[in-house]
Amino acid sequence: MPRITKARFIQLQKKLKTDAAIARKFNITRQAIYQIREKYGIKSSVADNPERNAKIISLYKKGSTGTELAKKFELSSGHVYKILNEPVH
Repeated sequence: MPRITKARFIQLQKKLKTDAAIARKFNITRQAIYQIREKYGIKSSVADNPERNAKIISLYKKGSTGTELAKKFELSSGHVYKILNEPVH
């Protein structure tokens, strides 16, 4: 796992946005980036994004699959389905 300072991680998060994008930069797994983020106590930049979530819900209702939406929004399919199953839409 790469050694990344908290300040550097925050810079990368602002620039690259997602754990997946940061992971690609270092050629490691998204889970490894998640662990680094948790170690520093940094919230995910995509965790609470009502505009993105509304778009995901809208596209899903129009027929897009969870897998398609996961790829489009660079999220795991589990995260997409979590968004889709939230009680308030």
